[in-house]
Amino acid sequence: MKADIDHLFRTPEHTGTVAGWIYREFWEGRDGYDRATLESLLKNADDPHRIPLSLLARVGEAPAGTVNLIEHDFSKRPELTPWLAALVVEKRFRGMGIGSALTRALLSEAARLGIETLYLCTDIPEFYARLGALRHETVDGLHVMRFMIRKTAHVNKT
Repeated sequence: MKADIDHLFRTPEHTGTVAGWIYREFWEGRDGYDRATLESLLKNADDPHRIPLSLLARVGEAPAGTVNLIEHDFSKRPELTPWLAALVVEKRFRGMGIGSALTRALLSEAARLGIETLYLCTDIPEFYARLGALRHETVDGLHVMRFMIRKTAHVNKT
């Protein structure tokens, strides 16, 4: 089943759903963002020519996943920018390649914006390594990785 990927702002009716996914996956039970704040931040991703960007994958009309391009995502490394953040695939759509497709789409968007290096922080480095990400460092048990956009955006199709 193929997913269609486009900017979230083009389907604003799904912004609340995406905010809920991100909240449940990364913030529920932790200090930080609440769902309303996340929804507000996602609404700022309203111009495809600048950061922040938020992409939405849909299968048919059903929202299936999201990924975001933001300036900063790891307070312990403020010098690193920009970041791939909040990749989430709805549980019923996992295992279908949507996470990989979203990552590749975001890499293409980053390349279009002239970004050469894109960072991310993850506890599943193998997933991103399969798509061409390199390990940058490990901080507090989390893997900081980077995509070298010009070297990987058009090569990795897995």
